[in-house]
Amino acid sequence: MTDALELDALWEEFHRAVNMTSQELAAWLRVRDAGESTEPLPDRAGDATGQQVLEILQKRRTDLTDDDVRVMYRVVDTVAAQADEENEPEAQDTRRRHRLMTIGHDPLRP
Repeated sequence: MTDALELDALWEEFHRAVNMTSQELAAWLRVRDAGESTEPLPDRAGDATGQQVLEILQKRRTDLTDDDVRVMYRVVDTVAAQADEENEPEAQDTRRRHRLMTIGHDPLRP
């Protein structure tokens, strides 16, 4: 496990990168996975990373596991790599926006 200072910094970075609430992310994952005639069970919507982000958002910092920490680093790195400040996506860049939203980051939010 990472030390307390490193974990505090990661917690802050993660919550800056993940700018959607757990309710918004859960709703997005359900909508994203809904088919024409079917809708996934609420607790099974979205990919594994999206589900892990959702679980982390519902935890306290003291309840994080090593796996949670790995996911948090991966999400922070992904958002940093794909959402640079100078080149925020335009509204029509929906595919990129939707990819980021599956891990809880809406690039159109300030």
